[in-house]
Amino acid sequence: MKMFPALEKKYTKDSARYLEAMRLANQIAFAPVVFQAARLMRKFGVFRMLADAKEGLTMSEIAEQSHITPYAAKVLLEASLTAGTVSCSADRFTLNKAGWFLLTDPIVGVNMDLSHDVLYKGMFHLEEALLNGKPEGLKELGSWKTIYEGLSSLPDDARRSWFAFDHYFSDSSFDEALEVVFARKPRRLLDVGGNTGRWALRCVAYNGDVEVTIMDLPQQLALMKQQTAAKPGAGRIDGYAANLLDPATSFPNGYDVIWMSQFLDCFSEDEITSIVSRAAASMDENARLYVMETLWDRQADDIAAFCLTQISLYFSVMANGNSKMYHSDDLIRCLEAGGLEIETIHDGFKGGHSLLVCKKRKTY
Repeated sequence: MKMFPALEKKYTKDSARYLEAMRLANQIAFAPVVFQAARLMRKFGVFRMLADAKEGLTMSEIAEQSHITPYAAKVLLEASLTAGTVSCSADRFTLNKAGWFLLTDPIVGVNMDLSHDVLYKGMFHLEEALLNGKPEGLKELGSWKTIYEGLSSLPDDARRSWFAFDHYFSDSSFDEALEVVFARKPRRLLDVGGNTGRWALRCVAYNGDVEVTIMDLPQQLALMKQQTAAKPGAGRIDGYAANLLDPATSFPNGYDVIWMSQFLDCFSEDEITSIVSRAAASMDENARLYVMETLWDRQADDIAAFCLTQISLYFSVMANGNSKMYHSDDLIRCLEAGGLEIETIHDGFKGGHSLLVCKKRKTY
């Protein structure tokens, strides 16, 4: 299995010492408990209090300032102490580096909110999801076949956390992607799986002539129209309703650019090949298909790779039951099987994204 150098160094051998491995094993065994304790330390404001208190705070001061009982403060602080998010000296608690990241790092924040509001109850059904190939945990949120059908109807907390997660990881790379895409001066752009239209709005703001069509499920297009209404350039954005899981669904012709951002990871390998083969059928020799994905093997550090491979299990149990965050070899194989060839790959975009630029493979 090929990986970027930093990941290969980390994952080719076990370098943990005996007690480190035992500690990790027990952290995993109590992971739901540790997670909820950290979440409540953030929600109750304890991490913030400790961040603001240079000399630290006593347990009684924390209980009083956070408006929780002395008992609640004691069990949370003791659990947090041994979990490594706080320290204690002379009966005064201070914030550790891990606690600081839990409090301030936006990536950690969106990951934690997604885990609690979207994944937590559903993950109980992971075993049956993997055995059945269906998102068996989704029933904890609603009665849809996939989460995408229910995005506009999710419970408020789940919807807010899902979109915050989705937008954070896509929006951070848009500036770099716009430069690459518009270097070819496209006039017509097809945004496949365009969701709420955030990329489309960035495109029409970046270029005053481009026209963007968002190809997505009807219910997503309705949400997109609400989100883009009255925004600058919205008159150059329209929708094309389609169910891309239906093999009979064809792509409209005549587009200079077909854009797929954080889209193909929502499908199985066979489904990806089917989708891109239909995209390729609509392309001429001058058109390009751009695929932006967070490929776990092409990350600069093992923290990102860890997060992405855990997110794969979100797809297994909540999203659709058969997709994942892909290794680049697997995704490229699907693209090539669909009649495309990779022209260039741009790595290192913000949010850990890679941008694959594809053209239609010549047939002789």
